[in-house]
Amino acid sequence: MEKTFFMIKPDAVERGIVGEIIHRIERRGYQIEELNLLTLDKSRLDQHYAHIVDRPFYPSTVDYMTEGPSVIGVLSGPDVVEGWRHMMGATNPGEAVAGTIRGDFATAPVGDHIRNVVHGSDSIASAQREIGIWFN
Repeated sequence: MEKTFFMIKPDAVERGIVGEIIHRIERRGYQIEELNLLTLDKSRLDQHYAHIVDRPFYPSTVDYMTEGPSVIGVLSGPDVVEGWRHMMGATNPGEAVAGTIRGDFATAPVGDHIRNVVHGSDSIASAQREIGIWFN
C-alpha cells in the first residue's frame, strides 16, 4: 500500500477546518496511519524544505509554518500520493479549482507567503523522506 505525508498548516488549524479536511480524507477512503498536532520547529522545517532554504522567501515560510500548531500525518491507500495532491488542488490558491481543499479553503497570498492550508508529498521518494523527518 502506498503512503504519503500530509500536513494541515497553521492557518487551517486556526480557522477550525481540520475536521472538514480529515472528513474529506476519510470519505475518499484513505487510511490515516499517523496523526499528530504540534508546533513545527525550524530544524525539521529546514530538512523538510531543504530545496528552498536558500530562497529569499524562506524566512517568511518558517514564520508562517511556526505561527501555531499544525496537524501532520501519514496516509495510505492506492495511488495516495497522486490522489492526495489532486484533492489538495493547485499550490497557488488563485489557481486551485473549487472542490479541491485549496480551492475551497485557501486564502489570498499574504506578502511573500501563500497561505494554502495543506501540504502533501510530491512523489513516493519525497513521501518516504518527509515521513522520516516527522515520524522517526
